[in-house]
Amino acid sequence: MTDLDHLTQSLARNLKRWRQERGFTLDALAARAGVSRGMLIQIEQARTNPSVATVVKIGDALGVSVTTLLDFDQEPRVRLVPEEQAVRLWSTEAGSHGTLLAGAEAPGPVELWHWRLEPGEGSESEPHPSGTAELVHVREGELTLTVDGADYRVPAGTSATFESGVAHAYRNHGSEPVAMTMVVAVPVPR
Repeated sequence: MTDLDHLTQSLARNLKRWRQERGFTLDALAARAGVSRGMLIQIEQARTNPSVATVVKIGDALGVSVTTLLDFDQEPRVRLVPEEQAVRLWSTEAGSHGTLLAGAEAPGPVELWHWRLEPGEGSESEPHPSGTAELVHVREGELTLTVDGADYRVPAGTSATFESGVAHAYRNHGSEPVAMTMVVAVPVPR
C-alpha cells in the first residue's frame, strides 16, 4: 500500500467516525462544508483523493484538524512525528510547499505547519471559521501577509498573529525564498 493509499484509507475511516460522532448526516455535513454529498460518499468509501481545500473545508465543518482527518494511528499522550511522517499537502513546480508537521485537538484543532514560498509565489486562503487564529513566524526571507485586503510585511525573525475568519494570503514578492512556521487554531463548532 502506498502512502497515498494509506492516507486515503485513513481519511475515509476518520471522516466517517467524526461525522457520526458529531451526529451529522451526509447531507448535513455537505451543507456545512460546502462539499457535495457525492464527494463525501466517495471519500468515506476511499474512492477518491480530495483536494487539500476540500479536506480543510470538511475539517472546519467537523471542528477537527486536517491532521486528525488524516491520522492513521491512535494518538498517545505524547506523539512524536518524525520528519519523514510529516505530510506535504501542497507544492508547486518551483519548489513552494506547505507541510503539515503535527496537529492536536485542544479542545479545537491546532495545526503546526512549515511553509516555503519561492520568489514570486503565494497561496490564498478562504476565510476559516469565525474565531480561528493563525500565528506565523518567518525564519527566512520576507513574507507579504494579506489579511482582509490589507498587506503586511513580515521580515525574517518577525512573528505575526491574526484572526483568519477573513480571506487571507501569503506571498513572496522578494528575490529570496520565504521559510515560515505557522500554527492554526480552530474553535470547536457549536
